[in-house]
Amino acid sequence: MRADWDVTRPYQLDEAPGLVLHAAAWTNVDDAETDRGGAWRVNVEGTRNVVSLGAPVVYYSTDYVFDGAKRDPYVESDPTNPLSVYGQTKLEGEQQVHSGWIVRSSWLFGWSGTNFLRTMLRLGAERDEVAVVGDQRGSPTFVDHLALATKEVLALPHGVYHVAAEGECTWADFAEEIFFAAGLSCRVRRITTEEYGAPAPRPAYSVLRSEKGAPPLPHWRQGMRDCLQRLGVT
Repeated sequence: MRADWDVTRPYQLDEAPGLVLHAAAWTNVDDAETDRGGAWRVNVEGTRNVVSLGAPVVYYSTDYVFDGAKRDPYVESDPTNPLSVYGQTKLEGEQQVHSGWIVRSSWLFGWSGTNFLRTMLRLGAERDEVAVVGDQRGSPTFVDHLALATKEVLALPHGVYHVAAEGECTWADFAEEIFFAAGLSCRVRRITTEEYGAPAPRPAYSVLRSEKGAPPLPHWRQGMRDCLQRLGVT
């Protein structure tokens, strides 16, 4: 699929694709709370436009379709109950996909773009201390590992699959590991979700595991190390 394709409008291709990897999304969780229409156009209407091409779709979704009330990993059969506009519109996006694979993942980070790992590297180099939320738990997932696993997902029947890194941690745990691996002396001051005061509510626990044979990914620490190596940090 073209990198410059605007998913918010219908699009005509000269030749129908055999498969669409649909990773385009409104991912600014907090801004979605004040621009519900914008998030809906990208995450729901955009997905509907992708589906209208008539090809099987791999739709990348999120752990934020759950409310975090569990204290053991969410599996594919667990009921959804998103807390935020972002989670709601991603779930509605899932519902547009009738032929393909819905791949839910968790706390994605990578060597490009804006994400938690890159933000921590920048702040850790600038400051002596960073406040990081310590009461949300998930499985930070390296996007390269997720991309490699997608090929294995395509060998499975159409449906919903959870594909996330092994292990679990809090954002504060993740930040400490990043600083240690990168050789940064910055300290982590653990704060609560309430203290952080983000506009959008987040699930307190959103670890994902598969009961349907989705491919396992490496541990999140391995993903972190692989990402840092790709960035030339280690």
